[in-house]
Amino acid sequence: MNNATDTRASLSTKIYYGFGAVAYGAKSNGFNYLLLFFYSQVVGLPPQWVSFGIFIALIVDAISDPLVGYFSDNLRSRWGRRHPLMYAAGVPASIAYYFLWAPPAWDQGPLFAYFVTLAILIRTLLTFYEIPSTSLVAELTDDYDQRTRFMSFRFFFGWWGGLVMAVLVYLVFLPEAKGGLEYVEGWRNYGLAASIIIFLSIYISSFGTHRHIPHLRKPPERSLSVRRTFSELIETLSNRSFLVLFIGALFAAMAAGVNTSLGIYFGRHFWELTTAQIGVLQIPYFLSALGALVLAPLAAQRLGKKRAAILVTTLTVVLTPLPVILRLFDLFPVNGTPEVFYGLMIFYTIDVTMMIMSSILVAAMLADVVEDSEVATGRRSEGTFFAASSFAQKAVNGLGVIVAGQILAWVEFPADAKPGEVPTESLNELAMAYVPALWVFYFIAIAALAFYNIDRDKHGDNLRQLAASRN
Repeated sequence: MNNATDTRASLSTKIYYGFGAVAYGAKSNGFNYLLLFFYSQVVGLPPQWVSFGIFIALIVDAISDPLVGYFSDNLRSRWGRRHPLMYAAGVPASIAYYFLWAPPAWDQGPLFAYFVTLAILIRTLLTFYEIPSTSLVAELTDDYDQRTRFMSFRFFFGWWGGLVMAVLVYLVFLPEAKGGLEYVEGWRNYGLAASIIIFLSIYISSFGTHRHIPHLRKPPERSLSVRRTFSELIETLSNRSFLVLFIGALFAAMAAGVNTSLGIYFGRHFWELTTAQIGVLQIPYFLSALGALVLAPLAAQRLGKKRAAILVTTLTVVLTPLPVILRLFDLFPVNGTPEVFYGLMIFYTIDVTMMIMSSILVAAMLADVVEDSEVATGRRSEGTFFAASSFAQKAVNGLGVIVAGQILAWVEFPADAKPGEVPTESLNELAMAYVPALWVFYFIAIAALAFYNIDRDKHGDNLRQLAASRN
């Protein structure tokens, strides 16, 4: 390994690269956990409208994500392929995120249009940052194990960014004394704090990785056309290992969308937790992210990325709905007791550790597809692959939000309900719809991972073939 490669794989580089995910973590925490609740329970839009608005934004993502990835792969500039897009996205994305949480007092129709417009704008702007930023991993190192370490830092910081915002929401911005989750001004303050964190994350990471631009891949000079663009996109995305990861990501994201969107409803009504308790439950997740940072590379090194990902995702399937299942059979402590609070804390901490490890391993597997595709096509397509994977997660996570919204409508979940006011029958129906939906989506994701075919030896063969072709 030469000096340039040593520098690119240094601890400081991993930290700068990873810190860029704080922006995405802060944004995802808002979109996945809070947005449906805020606009339906606090602002007053019907939950079906909110979930449909999120779906509209995802339709736009379906177009923008792969095009941004392809454009990033082929951009030629003195600042390389990735950094110009990263620098351009930071300011407008931060401003738009603030206004999402400070909606005007309009009627439902104009307010829905306001919500959808900002959701589209934020997702598109962060696409121009996140896809080039994440794609850097395949250029900073081609080592099988180093890529898992890079992605461990990425997910560590991403989760910490989201968790910091979650703790601030529940414990600082929405205190029970001022109305808790119904305190409108607190949501506005949350939006301001999140926008500042997004801004800092984007520019600290971009400046921190800027020094590596001279050593990153440069695309060849060539003319591009619409026909050639779509032809190359189809050829690139036809890679077998990518396709199975894509399918796995689709269904895992759908499960995550259902889980995260309904999480606040389960915490508030099924478990009857206070706003402060929901906030405190987020704190151990910092340890989950730290544990995943350490354990994911070890699991990949010992078992290989594929076997480790299947094992860890299976454990996630078992643990995620287990407290709800136990409650349905009266085997979990009753609400209002310390036992229910600490029982949930233990379950959720272990479960989130497994969930983060699974995401790290799958992302590291995706990085190895880059060379496998280059052997077949002769092109480096980091941005295209990460864009397609990003879209899969966002799109079907959004579909999971839609499923969650329809579940709430199906059980006739009351708007503006306080803890203890929702009928037991509605809560049980919510649980019985949630558990099988989660299982079906996760089991399909696990089955897809079984068809991934790049192991350590195959990755080494790909690197040797590429090295021979360059000499």
